[in-house]
Amino acid sequence: MPPLNLIEAVNRALLEEMERDPSVLVFGEDVGKNGGVFRATVGLQEKFGEERCFDTPVAESGIIGAAIGLGVCGFKPVVEFQFSGFMYSGFDQIMTHAARMRNRSRGRFTVPMVIRMPYCGGIRALEHHSESTEAIPAHIPGLKVVIPSNPYDAKGLLISAIRDPDPVIFMEPKRIYRAFRQEVPDGEFIVPLGKANVIQEGADLTIVAWGAMVRETQKALELLAAKSPQTSVELIDLRTIKPFDEETILASVRKTGRLIIVHEAPISFGVGAEIAATVSQKELLSLKSPIERIAGPDITFPYLLQEHLYLVQPERILEGIEKTMSF
Repeated sequence: MPPLNLIEAVNRALLEEMERDPSVLVFGEDVGKNGGVFRATVGLQEKFGEERCFDTPVAESGIIGAAIGLGVCGFKPVVEFQFSGFMYSGFDQIMTHAARMRNRSRGRFTVPMVIRMPYCGGIRALEHHSESTEAIPAHIPGLKVVIPSNPYDAKGLLISAIRDPDPVIFMEPKRIYRAFRQEVPDGEFIVPLGKANVIQEGADLTIVAWGAMVRETQKALELLAAKSPQTSVELIDLRTIKPFDEETILASVRKTGRLIIVHEAPISFGVGAEIAATVSQKELLSLKSPIERIAGPDITFPYLLQEHLYLVQPERILEGIEKTMSF
């Protein structure tokens, strides 16, 4: 099998899980006949029929409500929001029912559903199409939040999410849907939820990133290697936003003594703040410099002609590295 890009890896995970488990259903706006706005579900309706892969009305609350009912009754629905900015219309059902069902029923019922959604900027899209909203569902007890940064993880994490007994928000960085290809094994394999990936080991500085920001950080590290090759950086891909892998991050900070967190979402009240607070509480005496957050500004994501001013660029990450190392 040739290398896959991220969107192809998502499609492969859905295909293989639908083949393995007849209780897996895929539905949402345009996911059936058209194969989804980004073609993540292409070919599924042809293979499995309209009973297992079908289109819905443009009604996010109805989509989630139907998925909750199906999940409680033994199915494993995988639903798609066309963009993460459309999540708000379905958030009442997500927060009020999906996230609470296990607690409400004292474990009698669970909701094994996955809500897939493209997120983040970088494709010059319209309003409500480019937000990075991972902190919103991460704040809700009962939800897991997952963001892959590469095709291999996209397939393995999505399979894990489908098999999880509770609702999982699966956010896909659309700016890297087709940015690069990677060898992805055929057949069954999983990437466990809640476990970060140490992409590159280092001794001087820890950087934590996720989604499309992993690739931007790798570009920054190429610039760093040309400018300051003696600086040794450990790069961690968070992969699961909630629950996030405290152990891996804390162990890295104990080793390096410095921490930078890179994310595209607005800086205030974000996932980076939670990671920084955790490290400050549990590894304060290991730190040799203040924790640095490199993130989006606290504004609404701009229209397409100005999005390059909002997005975190490799040069800005390099500046953060130099600032932290010179403290």
